[in-house]
Amino acid sequence: MSLLEVHHLTKYYGAERFPDDISFAVDKGEIVCLLGPSGCGKTTLLRIIAGLETPDSGQVLFEGRDLRDVPVHQRNFGLMFQDYALFPHKNVFENVAFGLRMMHLPRGEIEARVREILELVGLSGFERRDVNLLSGGEQQRVALARSLAPRPRLLMLDEPLGSLDRTLRERLMNELRVILKSVGVTALYVTHDQEEAFAVADRVIIMNRGRKIQEGTPQEVYRHPATEFVARFLGLTNLLPGRVVGVDKGRVEVETEIGHLKIGDWGGHWQPGMEATVLIRPEAASPGECPPGGDNTISATLTELSFRGGYYRLVVRHASGLELNFSIPMAEETLPRPGETVHLPLRSEAISLLAPDVRGSQS
Repeated sequence: MSLLEVHHLTKYYGAERFPDDISFAVDKGEIVCLLGPSGCGKTTLLRIIAGLETPDSGQVLFEGRDLRDVPVHQRNFGLMFQDYALFPHKNVFENVAFGLRMMHLPRGEIEARVREILELVGLSGFERRDVNLLSGGEQQRVALARSLAPRPRLLMLDEPLGSLDRTLRERLMNELRVILKSVGVTALYVTHDQEEAFAVADRVIIMNRGRKIQEGTPQEVYRHPATEFVARFLGLTNLLPGRVVGVDKGRVEVETEIGHLKIGDWGGHWQPGMEATVLIRPEAASPGECPPGGDNTISATLTELSFRGGYYRLVVRHASGLELNFSIPMAEETLPRPGETVHLPLRSEAISLLAPDVRGSQS
């Protein structure tokens, strides 16, 4: 039995339903991320689980117990928000100790727990600091420490890094997973940022318009998005129509406007004559010289080239008019110039097929 079970949760807002018949489960010690665009129902779902809102139908079970009649304060769930929600008139110690004092713990136990949790989030020695004088990253660490201090049975985080600048957000999202795993807390994490979700979560639930669209590990949803909406939401825009022309020994051959492509790891349900949407992930193109006309090799005109730190982003235009973008690690001396023709071999394992009956149906 999973620690948290959500069964067919639905809440009506006029004729709309957010969430709309959603079910999922969270195991003990697992970090599950609710990922989707703004307004898709993620936060409402979180508030229902917390007990702050009531669903029109469905159940929330924790350790097998229905929580419908359990008040918020008796659930022992922790909440962490984007805006920190710190008490401005209390110092760091008082903010972190707040929940512990509500539990009427002895003073010595409170002091020991505050020191322990501040050390965990990298704020040792900050006990007497004014929270108003802390940086945004430090304030968010205090908010995390306050949420973790009472040892919640479930920690819920709603866009916790959304107000931070990009550099700080990237640093904290990596540290956040380490912290949550070190204390073994079960966590439900809400975000609209796929990079943040992939860095933090064990499992991702992708939502749109109140519904669950796909569920899986970060690797699974990235490598095998279930719909065109999921692919585009994850930033995967190399999508083109295709028709299956051959299937042989775990590989499928697809006819597309940029030529025939051979694809591996295809799932086994494709047959010749079937229509499909072909997804070519940005890392599919391999650097280096290659002759034109080889298997999975496309020839196209380079239209844009930009440096992105550890890789270059290439935008190419095929003779068909289709534009594709790729992320390629390349040495500067081998870089082509815009306007030149490039020949790019595509790795079959970085190409996926989507069934046409779900194309755009959740966008």
